[in-house]
Amino acid sequence: MSNNSVSLRQLRAFIAVATEQSFTRAADKLDLSQSSVSTLVHELEANLGLRLFDRHTRQLHITQAGAELLPMMKKAVSDIDSVILSSSELKTLGRGRVSIAASSVQAALVLPYYIKQFALDYPDVKVELHDVAEHQVTKMVSSGEVDFGIGTESVNRPDLTAYLLSTDAFVVVMRADHALAHKRVLRWRDLTDVPVIGPHAGNPIRDRLDQALAIEGVTLSRLYEVYLPLTMVGMVEAGLGVAVMSTALTKLATGLGLVMRNLADFDVRREVSLITHADRSLSPTAQRFRDILIRSRFEAFQD
Repeated sequence: MSNNSVSLRQLRAFIAVATEQSFTRAADKLDLSQSSVSTLVHELEANLGLRLFDRHTRQLHITQAGAELLPMMKKAVSDIDSVILSSSELKTLGRGRVSIAASSVQAALVLPYYIKQFALDYPDVKVELHDVAEHQVTKMVSSGEVDFGIGTESVNRPDLTAYLLSTDAFVVVMRADHALAHKRVLRWRDLTDVPVIGPHAGNPIRDRLDQALAIEGVTLSRLYEVYLPLTMVGMVEAGLGVAVMSTALTKLATGLGLVMRNLADFDVRREVSLITHADRSLSPTAQRFRDILIRSRFEAFQD
């Protein structure tokens, strides 16, 4: 007979009988009736086509075939128990991994707060944070390198789904002794005649800003173009010009003694979204972290 119908209950019954050398003691150990244990062992013997025990009136002996199979069956049951335990731990977040890709600003100034809170609640879950360039976030989500991403790049792709977390306003960052810092009202056109530090062309944040300003007939000329927001803030602090950045940089800019000013004539904002793969399900751990971020909507960092 085929062994396809061998069950975990049959294996447990066989191991218990072989260990206890008694159907009665095995039944007590398994919290089953003696007849149930006997039936399970008979079924296993029939499924395997082998006699596992020699039964006598007052004696029970495991057969040679049974003795040879016993260690393999113990390992099989142990492996299955490990799978069940691991599944339970994953479901209850007793273990697991969450992998996130985020732009440098979100990775440095926003996500650490939530990672710390998550680690306190689920200390055995490992959180992997990939701080990458803005355009790399969607690529890593799409390729499956990470569970999800946090970014500002516009998502208009069938394989990705975006959940809006927050919106950041664009402001001017400057030294406290800069001439624009003393203007009572600051407008976007006031920036056209001063050195502006910003990201390279093609950066999604710059593209979003330039498109919004073009509608109002304003064009910024970048004297310095760099890749990282930290570099921009450092150049502003050195007195090389002003930078147009989002309010996500508030903690960094004010920590260096810089001034952040809103523009009075019109508001320009960018969206910060959580990006997942549309056709790929998340693990329980990644799903829990994602849900925490979506519910919070980065409320701790709203301007």
